[in-house]
This record gives sequence, C-alpha cells and structure tokens, in this order.
Amino acid sequence: MNAASSSPSAQRADPSVIDSRQAAWRLLITLGLVTLGNSAMYVVSVVLPAVQAEFGVGRADASLPYTLMMVCLGIGGIFTGRLADRHGLMPVLWVGSVAVVGGFVWAGLSGSIWSFGLAHGLLLGLLGSSSTFAPLLADTALWWNRRRGIAVAICASGNYVAGALWPPIVQHGIDTIGWRQTYILMGVFCGIGMFLLSLCMRQRPPLAEAAPAPVSGAGGVLTGTDRSRPFGLSPARAQQLLCVAGVACCVAMSMPQVHIVAYCSDLGFGAARGAEMLSLMLACGIVSRLVSGLICDRIGGIRTLLLGSALQGVALLLFLPFDGLVPLYVISALFGLFQGGIVPAYAIIVREHFDPQEAGARVGAVIMATLVGMALGGWLSGWVFDLTGSYRAAFINGIGWNLLNLTIAFWLFRRVRHAPPTPR
Repeated sequence: MNAASSSPSAQRADPSVIDSRQAAWRLLITLGLVTLGNSAMYVVSVVLPAVQAEFGVGRADASLPYTLMMVCLGIGGIFTGRLADRHGLMPVLWVGSVAVVGGFVWAGLSGSIWSFGLAHGLLLGLLGSSSTFAPLLADTALWWNRRRGIAVAICASGNYVAGALWPPIVQHGIDTIGWRQTYILMGVFCGIGMFLLSLCMRQRPPLAEAAPAPVSGAGGVLTGTDRSRPFGLSPARAQQLLCVAGVACCVAMSMPQVHIVAYCSDLGFGAARGAEMLSLMLACGIVSRLVSGLICDRIGGIRTLLLGSALQGVALLLFLPFDGLVPLYVISALFGLFQGGIVPAYAIIVREHFDPQEAGARVGAVIMATLVGMALGGWLSGWVFDLTGSYRAAFINGIGWNLLNLTIAFWLFRRVRHAPPTPR
C-alpha cells in the first residue's frame, strides 16, 4: 500500500454507500463547489464592456481573457483529475480555492488587459475552475450506479447554476462599487466557500465496478456493438471526429454566452439587461441539462447530440431577424433550453461506443475539445465584430460552425443506424 492510499484523505468508502443518502449529500456539496469554482467562467463576460473601456482595447482583445481561461481550464482538467486520483479531492480543492482567491484579486488589481488575461488563464482557469470540473464529474460517477446519469447531470449543471447566479450579482456590483472591487470580493467569497466545502470531501469514492454493456436497442446502440471499431471506424479516427464536433458546437455556443452583454450594450439596452439575459440563458440551461440527461437514457448519446445541435442552430438563427428587448429575452431562454445537453452527450457517446477501459481518457479529450471551442469562439466572435463592426456576421459565423457539428453528428448517427450487430 502506497502512502497516498494510506492517508485519511485517500481512504476508500464502503461500496454499500453507492446510491445512498451519503452519496446524495456529497452530490449536494459537489454542486456547491462547482457553482463557486466556475464563477469566473461567466463573470468575465459581464465585465467585458467595462474592461474594454478602461483598458482602451478592441472587442477581440477584451475577449482574450475568456479565451485564455477556457484553454487553461481544459488543460488543467487533465492534471487536476490525475492529482485527485492519486491524492484525493480535498488537497486538489485546497489548491483550487487558493487559486480562485488569487486569480480574482490579481485580475481586480491588474493594470493592463494582458495582466487581466493571465490572472484568468493561470489561476482562475488552470488551477481554480479546473479543480471543480473534471475531477468532480469523475468523482460523482463513482458514487452512483442506478442514478448515475442524473447524478452526473446535476454535477455538470453546477456551472450553469454559476452562470444563472453570478452575472446579475456582479453587474450590480459593477454599477455600485466598480468592477475591480467586485472582483476582489468575489474572490474572497468563492475561495473561502470552496475551502470550507472541500473539508466535506475527505473520503474517496468506492472502488468502481465495470459498467455493464449496453442492452439491445437502448438509444440506438446495438447489442454486441464492436467497441474496438466505434461507428465502424478506428478508435483514433472516431475520437478525432468527436473532438472536431466538440470544438464546432462550442464555437457556436460561445457566441451568445460570451457576447450577449456587449451585444445588448451596443443595441442601447445597457449591460444590466444583457447580464439578465445571460442569467436567464444559463438558468434555462440547467433545465436543459437535466432533461437532456433523462432523454439521453432513452434515446442514447448520438441522437441526443443530434437533437441538441439542430435546436441550437435554430436558436442562433433567431438572433438574426430579432433584436428587440423582449425577443432577445425569449431567444436567450430558448437558446439555454436547446443547448444545455450537448456537452454531456459526448460523455455518454464515449461510454456507449468506446472501450470502457479507455473511457476516462477519451471523455477528458472530448471535454477539452469543447473548452477549446468555447475559448476559440469567444475570441473569434470578437474578432469578427472588430472586422465588420456588427454582431450579425458573428452570429452567421456561429451558425456555420454549428452546421459543421450537425453534419458530423448526423454522419455518425447514420453509421450507427446502418451498422450490423456484432455477435457477443
């Protein structure tokens, strides 16, 4: 027995706690940790107009801190997950809580857009948010069997809870005390809250059991599917296609999420209305994520991805002809309801079609691709705006990326639909 497994924080729970009340309490604490740790992901969109004005930069440069944070969040999730496997969640969450405090304070005191961006990338993304994303998703999956899907969906909904909760609070802070003081207070509150909740995550999860193979016809997955040839392709090629799809859907997804506040300001409605729309969008995303988890259990991951991608495209199209205040509230709500289940669907697709022994690494790679897509899309939309002087072209750009995702999802769906079953 190594030192890590003999330490108190590394002691495994009894397998009887799976699906138990203890697991439910742990899930509730996990939801709180994700809500606190992922706050910066949505707060940076709210302060974008104020930061752009104060530092005197273009919309693309003002979007770079979000891009850096999302890229670093994807990279950080790889090694924070490995650290959690080796040492348990609690030490990782301690590091994350310190990084959240430091990142917000550094950003609040920064004197240039580059210092502001580095604070978001190195501390808030690489160490802070990453400690409360991939490691907590993996931990939650090990505490549940019968209700694993909805449990993981609840955990994943934490970042949308953060998106619904923090934007209006931060916008109020900007209007009353300024964005710098608001950032510093956010860091102190979220960092201390994370540290206190992490004390409840001392126990490591029960030893995982092998997941059963998919049953006949469940979600379009054939009995005896050859997992060595997902979608009839080599695993590497199938993985590459899912990663491209992940980048494409999230480039499209990031357009409204990152720029809705700035868009409303440009239309003359004010940043406060944009923050309310962002909050509404992400509150509806919570509903979407939970409902999509239930749908995914019935129709499978690839069909859920196809449905979500098509509906997200419809919502993006609606932004083109309608730019009134009330229509934008309605479209923001629809966008949240349509897109929330897309990212979790990738984890289900990997679970259904790839070797279970490789699921962790492959899910991590696809989730990282979605975060790269969010990062790229946040910057790309700002660059298109600077180039054209209008968000209309940025919405069209997002629709084009969404069509790429829809095309890949439809092609993979057809390969699953027409693939012959492989004998067990």
